[in-house]
Amino acid sequence: MSNQTSVETLDWLYSYWQKNPSELRWEPLFMLPPWLMCWTRNFSSGRQPSVVAIRNGRQITGIAPLLIENSTARLVGSPDVCDYLDIVCAPNQEQDFCTALLHWMKTNNINTFKVGIVRPDSLVATILKDVALKSGYQVINEPDEMSPETLLPVTFNQYLQMLDAKQRHEVNRKARRLEEAGTVNYTTLSSSPDILASMDTFLKLFVASREGKAKFLTPEMEIFFRDMANTMSAQGLLRMGVLEIDSKVAASVLAFEYHSTTYLYNSGFDPSLNRLSVGILSKVYLIRDSISSGMKKFDFLKGDEKYKSHLGGKEIQLRKISIQL
Repeated sequence: MSNQTSVETLDWLYSYWQKNPSELRWEPLFMLPPWLMCWTRNFSSGRQPSVVAIRNGRQITGIAPLLIENSTARLVGSPDVCDYLDIVCAPNQEQDFCTALLHWMKTNNINTFKVGIVRPDSLVATILKDVALKSGYQVINEPDEMSPETLLPVTFNQYLQMLDAKQRHEVNRKARRLEEAGTVNYTTLSSSPDILASMDTFLKLFVASREGKAKFLTPEMEIFFRDMANTMSAQGLLRMGVLEIDSKVAASVLAFEYHSTTYLYNSGFDPSLNRLSVGILSKVYLIRDSISSGMKKFDFLKGDEKYKSHLGGKEIQLRKISIQL
C-alpha cells in the first residue's frame, strides 16, 4: 500500500496525541504537542507550523512538525529552550517514514532540511541520516553541546554509592552543613495551582543566581516560562522542587517527568546562601525524589556545568544535523 501525505495543523496534532498517546514514539519531551503549541505561541512570530503526517492506509507511520520558509524546512523548536529535537514515528515504521518524508520534501521544492540539535540515539541520527545519504543527499552532521545523564538505581543510597568517593563525601558534607544551619525542608510540587503560585519566586531566584540567567530572562522569555509552566503542569508533566531553610526559600528547580525520565530544565538559588551549597543540594534532593517516584533516568540536559558530572552525569554528545536535498 502506498504512502499518503497530508499537511495538518498543531490543533490536529494535539487532538491526535490525546486520542492516540501510545501509537507513535513521542520522544523527546520537546516533541510533545503541548510543548510545540507553547513554543509556537511564543516564538514563531505568527508563522503556523506545517505538520507533515504520513499514512500507510489508515495507520499514521510518522509526523514531522515543520516551519517552512521558502525552500528551507526545520523542526519546530529552538536550541535556547528546546535542548534537542527529533521526528515522531510509529514502531517498526521508521525506515518507510523517513523515506516518504524526504520524498515529500523533494517533490515540494524543499532544498534544505535544517533538522537542528538531536541526540545520537534519535531517529534523525540513526535512521533519517542514513536514508538521506543512501538517497544521494548531502548530510551535515556536526558535534554540538554535551548533555549529561545518569541511570537511576532503586534507592538513593545506591545512587550515592555510584558517585566517586570524593563527590559522595562532598554531597554528605554539604547536606550536613545545611542541616546544621537551620530547619531544612524540600518539597516537590506537582499540581498546576501550586507550581503557578510559586513561579514568581522561582523566576526571582533564577535571575539572582547567575548573571547570564538575568540576561537570558528577557520579558519575552519570562512570558514563555510562565506559559510553559501553565501548559506542562496542566498535562501533569512539570515538577517544581523547592528547598527551604528556616521557612525561607533558598533554591528552586523546574523539571519534567516523562517516560520514567526526569529532565532537569532550569533552576535558581539565593546567592546569599551560596555558602550552604543550596544550588547543588536542590538538585541532589530532586534526584532523591526522582528515585522515590520510580524514575529510571535523570537527564541533566545540555550544558557543561561541573555539578552535572559531580552528581554522576555521563556526557552524551549531541549532534547538529542538516540535510541538503
